[in-house]
Amino acid sequence: MQTAGTIPNAAPAALKAVGLRLLLVEDEPEAARDMADSLAAEGHQVQVVGDGLKALGAGSSETFDVMIIDRLLPGLDGLSLVRALRTRGIGTPALFLTALGTVADRVAGLESGGDDYLVKPFAFDELHARVKALTRRSPEKRREPTRLECEDLVMDRLARQVRRAGEPIDLLPLEYRLLEVLLLNAGEPVTRMMLLEQVWGFHFDPRTNIVETHISRMRSKLERGDGRPLIRTVRGAGYVIGAAAAKPW
Repeated sequence: MQTAGTIPNAAPAALKAVGLRLLLVEDEPEAARDMADSLAAEGHQVQVVGDGLKALGAGSSETFDVMIIDRLLPGLDGLSLVRALRTRGIGTPALFLTALGTVADRVAGLESGGDDYLVKPFAFDELHARVKALTRRSPEKRREPTRLECEDLVMDRLARQVRRAGEPIDLLPLEYRLLEVLLLNAGEPVTRMMLLEQVWGFHFDPRTNIVETHISRMRSKLERGDGRPLIRTVRGAGYVIGAAAAKPW
């Protein structure tokens, strides 16, 4: 089946048992449908989004093995989308698909946080091979911890699950990301501005209590009410998680 910007060919059998979860961000319905069908035929689960802003929400709140992103998108262009995801700490491998194939275009894609760049027109077997290659970049190879712990709190970053004393804790996506940033800096104060940048992607202070509100909600889910708060507010410095929070700053 021919699409605008793709070259049809027989899909290889090598990937059929992989079963990856993919986010496909493409605003052209026919091209999106054909790529999704091709990837699904390889055994992958494909979620299609046609808008950059919606893709930012999906990529921030759900877990994917690879993101396949067109450069030119409504709402938020592909480069800005990946930059925003990286600012939020989302390290999911990103493959750009685009007709913009100059050296400068490729460099811009990689410098924005992209991991690979496939120029249209392309063959489906090359798309499949590049997706498979990106999955070899495991968190361990990127030296990113897959498990974060503080006292009896455990975060499984692959499963996106949080438990305290073995009990599951249901966090909203923003609460999860807030906790992740605090755990990555356990024992050290995290400033309000750092949280605004890494969780919301703001490089300015919106002059609202958005951070305080979400921290309060997250605390209500995490704390046990034993008088030993896991997350403390450090006056003039921000927030800190863990027993080290009790030390003076």
